[in-house]
Amino acid sequence: MRAVTISAPGGPGKLTLSLVNLGKPGPGEVLVDVSAAGVNRADLLQRSGNYPPPEGAPEWPGLEISGTVRALGPGVTTWAPGDRVVALLEGGGYAEQVVARATQLLPLPDGVDLVDAAALPEAVCTAWTNLVDTGRLHAGETVLVHGGSGGVGSIAIQLAAALGARVVATAGGPDRAARCVELGADVGVDHRTQDVVAAVRDATGGRGADVVLDVLGGGGLADNVRALAPGGRLVVIGLQQGRRGELDLNALMAKRAWVTGTLLRPRSAAEKAALVATVCERVWPLVADGRVRPVVHARVPFAEAPAAHELLESGAVFGKVLLVP
Repeated sequence: MRAVTISAPGGPGKLTLSLVNLGKPGPGEVLVDVSAAGVNRADLLQRSGNYPPPEGAPEWPGLEISGTVRALGPGVTTWAPGDRVVALLEGGGYAEQVVARATQLLPLPDGVDLVDAAALPEAVCTAWTNLVDTGRLHAGETVLVHGGSGGVGSIAIQLAAALGARVVATAGGPDRAARCVELGADVGVDHRTQDVVAAVRDATGGRGADVVLDVLGGGGLADNVRALAPGGRLVVIGLQQGRRGELDLNALMAKRAWVTGTLLRPRSAAEKAALVATVCERVWPLVADGRVRPVVHARVPFAEAPAAHELLESGAVFGKVLLVP
């Protein structure tokens, strides 16, 4: 079987198309023929040696795929060979086949292309758990989505809008900000030329955002606290501007606000199974009726995986890059 491997697992390495061995599905597992794999920033971190896969996961990257079920492990009764699915993985998606937990598969949503569907599982699960489970976003509230042009951000905009929230989304450049509005944001902010905090306050009559979904990390901490409404929730899901920042605790206390951060990949199998089940129940109907849809920037062949990573690193991507066997 071919897979896109890292030449120096555990340290900075190059992506290489290699032949690897993949075992048979074990109890509770499913073997899937991959139609496409989503490319995520976590994959870039893994390639650089800064985000090792969990114990037991394949050494090659890839956190989400779409494809067709080929074989079932012992005890699996919820799927059948030939089922078209998407899967949330701990790793190993950059390959012609994957072994996935049956509880982390979702059926292909109605009306969604099988290849494009690979852009959904990681982004949808991340957006849902951070907006709703952690951020406690409700209809009528305002959410600030940083990186609205990204893989998670483009889904978060649509999901928050579908849930009845008011959405302010940032992106780099006026055209990208305008595309965020096309996806469902009420306000698109060009963070290169506009004051994001001022834009949030203008959009909310000075009140601020009830939830901030943040991919910036340390570099955005001060402004994000300034952008929060009383009782606001800052949920950090990325570190594009560093791991450390200065927090004005007095400002946080005055607003009775709180700051938290989450990661999806290290969660237990039980936690992921519960999240996937909730997404299937609550979000998949929104995908089926078109209110949430995959946003695909490019499809790239496995043999050109380095170019896919370069494209994501360039900042030019709107939505997701997909690798196709």
